[in-house]
Amino acid sequence: MNLYYVSHNYRYEAEKLLRLFFPLEKINEFTEFAEDHGNYLLTEIRGEDELLMIAELSVDGVKKRKEKTVKSDECRDQELELLLMAYELLCEICGFTPKWGILTGVRPSKLLLSRLAELGEEGAKAWFINTYRVSPEKTDLAMQVAKREVEIIKKAGTNSFSLYISIPFCPTRCSYCSFVSHSVATQKAKELIPAYIEKLCRELEITADKVKESGLHLTSVYWGGGTPTTLEPSELEMILEKIEECFDLSGCLEYTVEAGRPDTITEEKLLVLKKHGVGRISVNPQTFSDSVLRAIGRNHTAGLTEEKYILARRVGFDSINMDLIAGLPTDTLEGFKNSVDKAVELGADNITVHTLALKKSATIVTENESESLEKENVSKMLEYSQKVLRENGYYPYYMYRQSKSLGNFENVGWSKDGKECFYNVLMMEEYQSILSVGAGAVTKLRAEDGSVIERIFNFKYPFEYISQFSVTEDKKKRITEFFEEYK
Repeated sequence: MNLYYVSHNYRYEAEKLLRLFFPLEKINEFTEFAEDHGNYLLTEIRGEDELLMIAELSVDGVKKRKEKTVKSDECRDQELELLLMAYELLCEICGFTPKWGILTGVRPSKLLLSRLAELGEEGAKAWFINTYRVSPEKTDLAMQVAKREVEIIKKAGTNSFSLYISIPFCPTRCSYCSFVSHSVATQKAKELIPAYIEKLCRELEITADKVKESGLHLTSVYWGGGTPTTLEPSELEMILEKIEECFDLSGCLEYTVEAGRPDTITEEKLLVLKKHGVGRISVNPQTFSDSVLRAIGRNHTAGLTEEKYILARRVGFDSINMDLIAGLPTDTLEGFKNSVDKAVELGADNITVHTLALKKSATIVTENESESLEKENVSKMLEYSQKVLRENGYYPYYMYRQSKSLGNFENVGWSKDGKECFYNVLMMEEYQSILSVGAGAVTKLRAEDGSVIERIFNFKYPFEYISQFSVTEDKKKRITEFFEEYK
């Protein structure tokens, strides 16, 4: 697929829009249009005072064009006008109307929230629908999330931060996974763990020093990955003790560790976590179908998920999240319904419903397995999950979207009342600084008024993180500098 953007600089959004309809195709970009007999999207602006806007789309021999003439001083958003013309052509020729309209951003609820105070609830919803062509049902969902987020954000207070711990190791790599995650099934990856923990603990010490210098207070701690419970009990305890040694946890509202893979969970590990104040964990089935688990490369059964969930309850965890994914390879609508029903039956406190995203580094894409996916069922899967979760006392409290998701759909966290994950909201909606440690971790520094957000990227892979740790150490200096600049 070729993308031509002529006499304007709106390439990024035009490309993102095109990917909604052609998520797996390579997109070639050009600034000048030559005759093209293949598949392409052309967007062009001609003129100065009076603008001629052009959008032309050709797909499999079907070609259509739209033109619009506007006064430059009367067109408040040329990019939006051009994108809407292209969007209408894409919907018409491709026979698909995305329920999120032209929105390609990660945080739709944050965008809607930005207009809530100014326009009121109904006014903000009307603006959302008319400006971005978002469907009424997705607008309602975004508004419900936005209103819940307001209440959660208040609890964080000011001058606060959350701490993220990256553990990029898993028992095996799932076929849909695009995260930096090393399978400890390989001896080489397993041998990295001791050195990795040593550097991680050192980075915790450095980060804690910057926190004290900047006068920040800790709101929440979140371990992600990978799968943190891939580590042995003694390794988990080493990191837990270092966090306690370095940070003041007295005001911490929430402490989460992802124990996502049931095949990593043992009673000894759960007791170690509980002993050190971890109050929230994830036990993630993704699906309760054994055949689908095999298809995505998970070496455990649905029965094991249920067994480990019951074990976690027995140990005393009263806030447990479960993740489900709509659109997994070989899954069916009935199979997904069964997974939702099972998670509800077990009584998970949070149920996060993801839409499968076809990331280029995932084996489901690199090995061309994605061609067989049941894309048309994803909308029905999400509709069913929303219906059942609402009926059983769950409400949507946070949401985000990923590029290349099937059908351009969303990921939504559903919670029972009082069981929301603060970190998820504060991190996703960028209402707080997130200080992150470990390979692949991204520290996000936020000025108190939200006017400036700055990121610090750690090395992506564990080997780089270990071998070039001095670079990471040097980057941490920016934390103190940032908060001196933006007090």
